[in-house]
Amino acid sequence: MSALADRLSAVQGSVADAARDAGRSPSEITTIVVTKFQPVSLIEELAALGVRDVGENRHQEAKAKAEALAGLGLRWHFVGQLQSKKARQVRAYASVIHSVDRASLVDALRSDEASVDCFVQVDLTDDPGRGGVAPEGLDALVEHVLETPGLHLRGLMAVAPLGEPARPAFARVRLLSERIRELAPDATDLSMGMSHDFREAILEGATHLRIGTAITGNRPDAG
Repeated sequence: MSALADRLSAVQGSVADAARDAGRSPSEITTIVVTKFQPVSLIEELAALGVRDVGENRHQEAKAKAEALAGLGLRWHFVGQLQSKKARQVRAYASVIHSVDRASLVDALRSDEASVDCFVQVDLTDDPGRGGVAPEGLDALVEHVLETPGLHLRGLMAVAPLGEPARPAFARVRLLSERIRELAPDATDLSMGMSHDFREAILEGATHLRIGTAITGNRPDAG
């Protein structure tokens, strides 16, 4: 096995262990391999190993990779902060957008022709640079998504704050998710958990993990 295959297998095993510890089935959990700065050849190897869900957080890089690998049947997840002016371009290749965090972006993603899955990103910090809607603005944004043609709300997304335990942060997202289901009963998914904290996320109900270096290895320079 290659080093990539070894890392992928190890993460899959850890995900399954965490799911069982949480009393859940591993089949409930989608692992998105985040391939930021990684070459197309690595994604081709991932596809050969059975990976179908791939995440990117920069539009230009994501667009180029999606075009180069169009024949592999991959599901592209846009997981980074998204400029409203790039929204329609991202819709063209992304199956899922994880970072919907403001009304202007919802408006930019509107479409009367096709639907795209999305998550509303919740900000768990006081840092506006991290992206996400503040919890007190969550209900209004969820309602706006539900009213907007072309968007299918899957649930909530969050990034655990730096410098504090991840699990209590993920527990807050789970409680917010339970709250918004009064508005959107089908929005049950939770996109949370990365290379260093996916076990804690699974224990708090994560359905979508965004895992990069634990599977891909260290990122090359942006160059």
